[in-house]
Amino acid sequence: MKNIRLVLIGEILLFIVIFLLNILIGSWGTSAIIWFIDPASLLLIALVLFPGLIIMGVWKDFVKAFSVGIKSFSLLELKNIIGAVDAAQKLTVFGALFAMIISAVLLMGRLDDPSTIGPYLAVCFLSGFYAVIIEFLLLPLKLNAERKMNEEMDLGE
Repeated sequence: MKNIRLVLIGEILLFIVIFLLNILIGSWGTSAIIWFIDPASLLLIALVLFPGLIIMGVWKDFVKAFSVGIKSFSLLELKNIIGAVDAAQKLTVFGALFAMIISAVLLMGRLDDPSTIGPYLAVCFLSGFYAVIIEFLLLPLKLNAERKMNEEMDLGE
């Protein structure tokens, strides 16, 4: 994996193509795309992820993960980068669970109106959907850093 940025762009394009094919092949049409947009859920995940990385003191290492394979890093730096990406993965899951719980509580507060159950339940699932997408992007960062660390360890022997 020479350039992790190209891998991430490729993953995003693959995701977009698969998503659009599912939408267009189905009978919903392109208007269904709006069903997958929930800024509040994304914001809640981001409000757990980014401040969490900063509070843990791994923000700089997380940002370095986007340069592994482009820049040279020591074994200790690579280990810290792997730890930072691992923390980002866990924080993403926690952020999504937080958003899902909030959405579920809002849903439970509206059970008297059956017409709102579907939309509120959809918002619950969107948080998990966003977490899957973010994990899909974080996994190659971690694998790339682990591969680079293994290469460095082999060269050192």
